Formats: sequence, structure tokens, C-alpha cells
Amino acid sequence: MGRGACVRIVADVPIEPETKDWTFVLDQACEECGFDTREITGRDVPALVRENAAVWPGVLARPGATTRPDDSTWSPLEYACHVRDVYRLFATRLELMRTQDDPLYPNWDQDATAIEDRYGQQDPTRVADELEVAAAALADRFDGVRGEQWSRPGRRSDGASFTVDTFARYLIHDPVHHVLDAEQGLATLER
Repeated sequence: MGRGACVRIVADVPIEPETKDWTFVLDQACEECGFDTREITGRDVPALVRENAAVWPGVLARPGATTRPDDSTWSPLEYACHVRDVYRLFATRLELMRTQDDPLYPNWDQDATAIEDRYGQQDPTRVADELEVAAAALADRFDGVRGEQWSRPGRRSDGASFTVDTFARYLIHDPVHHVLDAEQGLATLER
């Protein structure tokens, strides 16, 4: 499809909800993006979060950043909103793990949030700024984890259990993967 032929897909229209259990990335490299969480520790994650946040302003400044490449894929803007909210959510969950014994995280429906918060209609510049602030806050919280705190547990309602270390490694795959998703979407739109 040529650049001029691209039709903006209404961002308030939901896409098929994600049902894959991504915790597999703790045991093997992601086949889609190649990121291998086994090659890092939780202590590496603050720097990786900051590096990831630094990429998003450039992604969001590109033509097509607000356009879905097809009706089943978020726009780069929607991915950036999701990453921003993941950083915010994980900061809250990390604080729970640091202050409570084996907390059960409150549920979060990422697909409902995308619709309710109108991800596709948000301002890309503002989202880039908010993403950087959320990433910095999360990275700072991870920087504050010491010694035995890396072993503190937490869990999701679906039964997935984490330590702060596995939680950190699981987290970082998501924004790294979504940069690739966004870049692939932009490449599709630019054809």
C-alpha cells in the first residue's frame, strides 16, 4: 500500500485482545523480537528502561505514528500509551512487592484501558513526555532495590508468581518488544 493510500483506522475501535501468556519470556528468548531476559538480571533493568524511554520520542515524531497499519494492530501512539501505562503500573506493583508480603496485584485490563483512555487520540508529544517521566520513576524505584529485596515475591490473579528480579526481567521485554511492533507498523505504512 502506498503512503498516500493509507487510511486512518479509528483508534476507538478495539483490536483483538491479547491472550498470550508472555511469562514464557523468563524461560526462553522471544521468537518475535529476539530479546532474551535470561541474559540480564533485575539490576540491568533500570538502565534498559531509561534506554527504552529515550527511543519513543523519535518513534512518535515519525509520520504515521498515529495510524494503525491494519485493523488488528495498534498504532505506534497506542503502543507508546500502553508502554507508559505499563511503566506506571509496574512502579505500583514494585512498591507493593517492596512493602507487602507476597502481594496479589490488582487486575489490569490493558485492552479496556486503551479504549477508555482513547489511546489513539492522545497527543504524541505529551505521551512521549509522560512515558519518559513514568520510565524515570520506575527506573529510580528499581535502582532502590537492594540485596534480599530482589527475592521478594508478588503474584497476579492468574497464578503467575514473580520475584522482584523475575518481575523486572519480565517487565522489560514488553517495552522492548513494543518498540519493534511500532517500528514494524511504521515500516508497513511507509511502503
